[in-house]
Amino acid sequence: MFRIICLLIGYAFGMLQTSYIVGRMSGIDIREHGSKNAGFTNTNRVLGVKKGAIVFIVDVLKAMAAFFVVTVVYNHFLSPSFVPAGGMFFASNNILPGLYAGIGAILGHVFPFYMKFKGGKGVACALGLIIMLDWRVMVISFAIGLAAVIITRFISIASLLITLSVPILLFVFGYPLEVILLTAALCTFIWFLHRANIKRLLTGTENKFSFKK
Repeated sequence: MFRIICLLIGYAFGMLQTSYIVGRMSGIDIREHGSKNAGFTNTNRVLGVKKGAIVFIVDVLKAMAAFFVVTVVYNHFLSPSFVPAGGMFFASNNILPGLYAGIGAILGHVFPFYMKFKGGKGVACALGLIIMLDWRVMVISFAIGLAAVIITRFISIASLLITLSVPILLFVFGYPLEVILLTAALCTFIWFLHRANIKRLLTGTENKFSFKK
């Protein structure tokens, strides 16, 4: 039950659909332009770098906020008696409450109920969650993603490699099995959402990122 509550709190944070709001403020429905995806990449292409950057930053921050708020509430206001002795929520400095909230934020971003469950692909929110998990995982996975963008100029490849590296790194650093399985499931979910990108990569029709622009 506690895990479900953490997910629901995170979902509430994630429902703040930044790209849709920025699009409406610019006089358009972002879901009707470009790739029709309510995310920062499409916003960047349709409305420009500045508005794309706003969407990216807010989407990252809402996952971070969900993680932070749930972790603080759990650590400072909930009695340990609510969780069985030796429960997973005490492992790795109580990382699980925040992890569930971060995953909830991603789900809220991807499936906002007031937009008929059609949101973004959750990459920016996932990056916010990675930032909060472990600074070592953040540095290594982001370095992998940056190298991928520089070498290939495909944002999608960077997103896929970053999410793939996270559960592997958490395993290397000795995190509990539940943390590893959750991040592996999240990785699989984000790869599934990028199935169209993967298909375009295989057929050579994926859009490349322009450093000049």
